[in-house]
Order: sequence, then C-alpha cells, then structure tokens
Amino acid sequence: MLKQRVITGVILAIVAIAGFVSLQGAWFALFIGAIVALAAWEWARLCGEARQGGRIVYAATLGLFMVGLYRDAWPIVFFVGPALVWWCMATVMILRYPNGSGLWRGSFVRQLFGLLILLPAWAGVIWLRAQEQGLWMLLGLAVLVFGADIGAYFAGKRFGRNKLLPNVSPGKTREGLFGGLVVSLSLALAAMLYLGWGASAILLGLLGAALVVLISVVGDLTESLFKREEGLKDSSNLLPGHGGVLDRIDSLAAAIPMYVAAWLLLGSHLA
Repeated sequence: MLKQRVITGVILAIVAIAGFVSLQGAWFALFIGAIVALAAWEWARLCGEARQGGRIVYAATLGLFMVGLYRDAWPIVFFVGPALVWWCMATVMILRYPNGSGLWRGSFVRQLFGLLILLPAWAGVIWLRAQEQGLWMLLGLAVLVFGADIGAYFAGKRFGRNKLLPNVSPGKTREGLFGGLVVSLSLALAAMLYLGWGASAILLGLLGAALVVLISVVGDLTESLFKREEGLKDSSNLLPGHGGVLDRIDSLAAAIPMYVAAWLLLGSHLA
C-alpha cells in the first residue's frame, strides 16, 4: 500500500509540476479544467448520484460552465465573493453537524454546493497563474496548505488528545490544527523575512496566511462531512493509494478563493 501510494504521489507531482510550469493561457485553463471535471464527477457521487451517467452529466455540465466563463473572461471577484460566502456557510455546517443537515441533504442542493466549491477554485488558479509572479504565488499557496497538512498530521500523531469535530472527522484533533498552523505560519514568516518584508507587511501577510490555512481545514472537513453522509471512505479510487481527486484537492479548493482575496485586498500593502 505504501509503495503504491509513493508511486502514485511521484507521478502526480511530476504531472502537476509539468503542467504548472509549461502551460499558460487556454492550455493551462484546460489542464486545470480536466482536474476539476474529475473532481466534479466524484462530487456527484457525494451528492448521492449512484448512476454513472448522472455523474458524467454533472461533470460535463461543470465543464461547459468553465468553457463559457473562460470565453467571457469574468473578473475574478465574481468568483471569489460567492466562494467566500459559501465557505462561511460551510463553516457553520460543519460546526453544527448533524444539526441542520436536513436543510441540505437533497441531491440538487449539494450539486449547487459543488459549483460553489469547484468553479471558484478553477478560476482562482487560472488568475494566480496569469499574474507576473504567478508561479511563485502558487508555490506559496501550496506551501501554506501542504505545510498545514503535514504539520497537523505529525502534531496530531504526537500530541493529539482533544477531538476537533468528532461528528465530522473523528481523526482530527485540536492539537493537530494548532500544529498545522504553527508549521505553515513559520514557513510563511521565514519566506517573508527572506524577501525583506517590513514589519507591517509581515503582520498582514501572517494574518492572510492564517486565514488561508484555517479555511483549508474547513475544506477538508466539508468533504469529510459529505463522505460521512454517503458512508464513503474516499471520493473515488481514481488515484491508487490516495483515493480520489477530491481527496487530494479538498483543502486547496477552499484555500484558493481566500488566498486570491488576500492578494486582492492586501497585495498593494505588501513589500
């Protein structure tokens, strides 16, 4: 199992790096769109869609949305605003679960949730890649999210005692959350000091980084909630040893709109 997981992880890393470095414009949008379409196919399963045809239709519908939105070049704020509203709603959902779950258990409602999760993530990555320092901005996002994930895993293993939200994800602990925050913010601070940022810029940067990390945890927990509702361990078995595409990008999908919003609001104040 470990060997399979490592092999799949290496292949995924190579494909991701190649795509992010070598592709731009429409080709990059298509590359990210293909990943998002696979995630949409999995999301339909989390909505209770057991039919393969229904899942394909949902993924294809989201694909048509992406084509139309890319062609019309919608401003990024039209994606970020609704996404942030959704993730605030998702935070309330996971904090109250299972209370209130009857309001959103219908398949159609959850399919709408999928649009609010996946389309802003797709648009946000494209927007970031198009910026002058786009690759470095994307690297910063990856470091924050994956640093938090790694820090949470080891802190939870070593110090985990108090469950974070046992009704949603029994394995996550408050100590893990704190450990993930410490690792990510330490990495962010080191990068800011290396780049010579001033004190005020560092404070703003750390605030933005903390929000990105916290919302990434909400993304992870939100997928866990919907998998729990459907009695599933993984979103699919597309990635041997890793589960599905959603299992790999759930945290990123939530973090991307917040990360973009942080740059839009704070970018002019950072060194």
